[in-house]
Amino acid sequence: MTLHAAKGLEFPTVFIVGLEEGLFPSERAAFDADRLPEERRLCYVGLTRAMQRLYLTHAESRRIFGHTSYRDPSRFLSELPPEALEEVRPRISVSRPLYSASGHAVVRHGPVAEALMTRRRSRAALPIAGEDMPMRLGARVRHPKFGEGTILRFEGTGESRQVHVNFEQVGQKWLMFELARLEQVS
Repeated sequence: MTLHAAKGLEFPTVFIVGLEEGLFPSERAAFDADRLPEERRLCYVGLTRAMQRLYLTHAESRRIFGHTSYRDPSRFLSELPPEALEEVRPRISVSRPLYSASGHAVVRHGPVAEALMTRRRSRAALPIAGEDMPMRLGARVRHPKFGEGTILRFEGTGESRQVHVNFEQVGQKWLMFELARLEQVS
């Protein structure tokens, strides 16, 4: 349902997605003094449709027409009172590598350890660093801004290679590997 169609209606729960500069407000509205107030009013319409729960979301990165874009959160979010907002970030449970630097399983007991040891015995260990993999999956790294984290995944090659890291303090982030300035920690 569009925000235009929601005028005059109320719902127990409302989700407003895409609160990113260039999406909401749109690129055109961001630079047009006449359009920006109208989009601000539309945002207000959406906010006031919620009777009990309101969820406002924005993506840190978005693929549009095959290209990844990194947009700032919408200015409309910064215009809301901070005490009315609760930031929620997804976290995953992987915080330590499954294998040590020598390739041995870190977990020593229980069903997880047994599965890891079976995998190791079958020589199906996680990929190691090399020409195709600049660092091991599961490696502990440090970023100047986000702190320490664990490498979860690589995507792409060359200059467009991205790395997916679960940082202890800020959660998961996709970073351009060439620009990330990741330092491997032991």
